[in-house]
Amino acid sequence: MVGEGIVEYRIFLVEDEDNLNKVLSSYLLEEGWQVRSFFDGQVAQAAILERPHLWILDITLPGIDGYRLIREIKADSPQLPVIFISARDADIDKIVGLEMGSDDYMAKPFLPRELVIRARRVLERVYPQTALDPTAKPFIHIASYKIEEQARLILDGNEPVELTAKEFDLMICLVKHQGQSMSREQVLQKVWGADYFGTDRVVDDLMRRLRKKLPDLRLETIYGYGYRLVRS
Repeated sequence: MVGEGIVEYRIFLVEDEDNLNKVLSSYLLEEGWQVRSFFDGQVAQAAILERPHLWILDITLPGIDGYRLIREIKADSPQLPVIFISARDADIDKIVGLEMGSDDYMAKPFLPRELVIRARRVLERVYPQTALDPTAKPFIHIASYKIEEQARLILDGNEPVELTAKEFDLMICLVKHQGQSMSREQVLQKVWGADYFGTDRVVDDLMRRLRKKLPDLRLETIYGYGYRLVRS
């Protein structure tokens, strides 16, 4: 996945508009990435077990829609990142997509270059180059948990804890700011990115899910402001 020199990520693009599919594929290929394109959800469904580095999914597809695809992708690989693209520029679509585990949402029409930039941001966050650092500590210890950031793995004892990509990103954000009070706006910017547009209720929903999956975390709510992960 990450080697010396160029990182040759594998991108699976699912878009049923022929011209748009070809244009987006060409821009992604120019980045030196491997790109496989699909024109309907059913064919893409058959490739889920191939586990690329990133899925880019249109929501409205013939056969199987993007919502069903992301459910099956996350059921197989909870931390595998997904970017949704759609002609339906509705807040509810964005919220539903984010709650289902998507890492970004882009409303059509958009510039192909913008998709490349957003895809790169997701890839660099999920597969950081620091994985090449031989001095990096293999695990971060907090409460009863061990975190291997580069492998995006959390262990409770010897048992892995299944987190979505966003849940893991939130966990790492909290760990890196242990003891600090973080507003909802700060969490949105660090976990969803500066270009996120939507309600900050997604922060509360994500915190609730993280508390449920990692009950030993000393995660405090600062009412009217945000959250703080208390140092162990």
